[in-house]
Amino acid sequence: MRSAEGAPGTVPCLAAGCRPGFEAEAADDLRRAAAAAGLQPGVAAHPVPGLVVVPCAAPAATAVRAALDRARPVFARNPFVGVGPVALDARDAAGRPDRIAPLLAAIEALPAAVHGTAQRAPYVEHPDTNEGKALSPLARGLGARLDAALAAAGRLRADAPRRLHVFLADGTTAYVGTSAAAATPWPLGIPRIRVARGAPSRSAAKLAEAFVVFLGDAVADVLRPGMRAVDLGAAPGGWTWLLAQKGLRVTAVDNGALRGPAAHDPLVTHLRADGLAYRPRRPVDWLVCDIVERPARIAEVVAGWIADGDARYAIFNLKLPMKKRIEEVARCAGIVEDRLARAGVAHDFALRQLYHDREEVTGCLVRHEGAPRGRHGAAVTRPPARARASRTPAGSPPAARGAGAGTTSRRQRRRAR
Repeated sequence: MRSAEGAPGTVPCLAAGCRPGFEAEAADDLRRAAAAAGLQPGVAAHPVPGLVVVPCAAPAATAVRAALDRARPVFARNPFVGVGPVALDARDAAGRPDRIAPLLAAIEALPAAVHGTAQRAPYVEHPDTNEGKALSPLARGLGARLDAALAAAGRLRADAPRRLHVFLADGTTAYVGTSAAAATPWPLGIPRIRVARGAPSRSAAKLAEAFVVFLGDAVADVLRPGMRAVDLGAAPGGWTWLLAQKGLRVTAVDNGALRGPAAHDPLVTHLRADGLAYRPRRPVDWLVCDIVERPARIAEVVAGWIADGDARYAIFNLKLPMKKRIEEVARCAGIVEDRLARAGVAHDFALRQLYHDREEVTGCLVRHEGAPRGRHGAAVTRPPARARASRTPAGSPPAARGAGAGTTSRRQRRRAR
């Protein structure tokens, strides 16, 4: 049989990669995008760990992409509109396995009215698992051959608004479709991050990734030498070290000790204090926070800093519970939005599970120029437009009200870094 859209035997769907173990949360991202586009999403499937597929009858790709742009997904990586599963079981004239022929047929069958007549070169992706990584050599080989075949057919254009995707569930099954190219800048949804040697902990890579994902090309404009930053829960110093590497003057707030270069950097002032209670005497440019604490408490602290004008930009981490993670993200988003709404502060806010995140998500909160003056009476400055995160928390469910679930004692407030 031929599906309503795509190659015979395939089903129209939304598909995306995700961190293994977060398939339900990524599926929720996709289902909400489908519903926002006026579609009736089907039951989500997880063909393999690290891949989610949500069937949708004849997806309206433009509407779905617009919905994903309005509320960027928190957990889903590189979501695309397409079809699947595509069986890669063809054989060539010599009887050898031929995966290229069925992929080209599936791409050719994508309706031009939905996917365009030309796209950017395909990402050939795979799950972010040990089994998926074993597919990397196959993905690279297929990518090179697909590029050549599609270029010869005139299907590739470097400035096309849509990006082709081929997601290998395994060596014999794939999902094929397109995304808005601007929303999927990296294969697998994972930016390449290089952190110089000497970082006191692996968490420096997490903050480096957050700068790339949330700030993009505006990093140099909003992270300038001479700016002042506060790192709450700084020990052992990974985030403090990275900020100092960029020339910022950092107050590292933690009762624990800093390690390595951060402990001796002239740009760093170590203040032994409770990061959850500390406030600066005068406003700073940046607040960063990676404290292990109830996520609702961290949301309250960070929102308070931005609402009161103690910082202009904030990047922070929320440690998620094992259960009801979608609800906890919604609760934290609600806390942030409510606090800033009460203060009348215009802002941009986004949440995202980064590649370097584990059982957690990272947030970026930016206070706009012209927002009411805070408790210090100091005005703030809006970042360049390209630096702004989504006004709606990226992929967050509708904001919930109330405090976060669960409790953590002071003794349990150990530092993540």
